[in-house]
Amino acid sequence: MSRITHRLFAITALLLAMLTVTPSAMADMRGIDVSGWQSPTVTCTADYDFAVVKATQGTGFTNGYMTSQAQCVRQRGKSLGFYHYAGGGNATAEADHFVNTIRPYLGSAVLVLDWESYQNSAWGDSNWIRVFVNRVHARTGVWPLVYTSAAYLWQIPSDVRAHCGLWVAQYANNNATGYQTRPWNYGRYGEAMRQYTSNGRINGYAGPLDLNYFRGDAAQWNKYANPSGHTVAPAPTPTPKPNPAPQPSRPNAGNGVSVVVRPGDTISGIAARTGLWPVTAWRVPSGNINRIWPGQTVTYQGKGTPSANTGTGARIHVVKRGETLSGIFGASGWQRVAQLNNLKNPNLIHPGQQLRY
Repeated sequence: MSRITHRLFAITALLLAMLTVTPSAMADMRGIDVSGWQSPTVTCTADYDFAVVKATQGTGFTNGYMTSQAQCVRQRGKSLGFYHYAGGGNATAEADHFVNTIRPYLGSAVLVLDWESYQNSAWGDSNWIRVFVNRVHARTGVWPLVYTSAAYLWQIPSDVRAHCGLWVAQYANNNATGYQTRPWNYGRYGEAMRQYTSNGRINGYAGPLDLNYFRGDAAQWNKYANPSGHTVAPAPTPTPKPNPAPQPSRPNAGNGVSVVVRPGDTISGIAARTGLWPVTAWRVPSGNINRIWPGQTVTYQGKGTPSANTGTGARIHVVKRGETLSGIFGASGWQRVAQLNNLKNPNLIHPGQQLRY
């Protein structure tokens, strides 16, 4: 065989090899992140390689759909993650709330701190991020990823970036899109994950979704979830000073009703238990209805009447101008009311509208 023929064979073999090699981007995983705004079954039907589920916010909110959304991810053999939305309160307390909530999944799910400005009273405080991630690591042995917009990466301290992977949000636009092969500025920030739209449209789900890429495969995902490869047993939360034993609810003079907060209570849960709405009529020691602790006394200052007939949908609230569903029924109560009233768009309620609760 001539030298020219050999050379032609070599060139042909090289071209075939180049055509058959899978681009490195193809190994990257496509995924979604979801919260209580989506249905409890979104992760059962949508097309994805991984799903990151909202678990908690602040110290008093837990996504009511978290368990069902996470269960579908596991049942389908996909990669799972959980995120905590920073409320800006006590960073250690928020980290403990997060870890305690996702405890059954430790070692098998990636953990994330969602750092955004909305409803975050510590926005701009880089040390808050540091305290949170260090607390999570101290209790679990896992460094959480940190999610934020590309414009605010400067808020993440260098020591946090040295330990924690970045999940960067940056959109070229927010036009409806499916999974993209190579999103705009992909990998520019050395990020582990990239969110490139909140208007994603994919098979298996009718509504808009956040779409993301994880820059790696399932094995690399698992390294973030469980760096040691061993079963993770979270350190117990330090025992707080004992609180007075909870006392029964007691009526006050006038319209007030006082309730001693129980472990696991939220204001919307107390409102549902007592039948006293809206949640904004409750007064709490911190001044923030999303920040309550067992043993505290919270007081209702509205015009409602206590009812033993809670949770049946027999009561009616007439919407007033300027009210929102979450404003009336709280961050952990509006979903139940939306379902009870068959609200297709929970953001769209009208003055005079009657809501069963």
